[in-house]
Amino acid sequence: MKLSLALVFAFVVPLIRAQVPHWGPCPEPAVQPGFNLKQFMGRWFEIAKLPAQFEKGRCIETNFTLRTDNSIRVVSSEILKGELRKIEGTGVIEDMKNPAKLGISYSYVLPYSPYWILSTDYVNSALVYSCTDVLRLFHVDFAWILGRTRTLPDSTIEKAKETFANNNIDVSRMIASRQQGCDKTL
Repeated sequence: MKLSLALVFAFVVPLIRAQVPHWGPCPEPAVQPGFNLKQFMGRWFEIAKLPAQFEKGRCIETNFTLRTDNSIRVVSSEILKGELRKIEGTGVIEDMKNPAKLGISYSYVLPYSPYWILSTDYVNSALVYSCTDVLRLFHVDFAWILGRTRTLPDSTIEKAKETFANNNIDVSRMIASRQQGCDKTL
């Protein structure tokens, strides 16, 4: 048992090194009541985030488009080393009774990762949370503050952080996303 646990940690820890691991299972935060998927669609800019190994660039944004089969086309982009990089994925509503709990996958071989909309007004900002348990011993989570514009007022960001904290989500390591110089031609 000790050997298998050591092997799990040997393989998992390098994968989550830039993420924010916490002991115990994922929290179960409240999500947006009466979530309207159609209103959420469109372009969202990353304002702040918990560090994520898969997001290293600047000018990070995601565009959500509803498909005819009710899945969601998810196109995320960033500028990294002067180059625009895009990745396309698929989103789904994982529980029709709770449509704010989405799942997103950027690969046909990987399962959907949680992408929960904790709060949104649809026109200015949104708070998104994702968490994965590892053997229920610890969890790795991600949190994002999104905006329909590249900046949000400081008061909106502080209120967003309070919402995360009130849901037992540690955002003490949350960092501002770099959204300067994004509209220039590469």
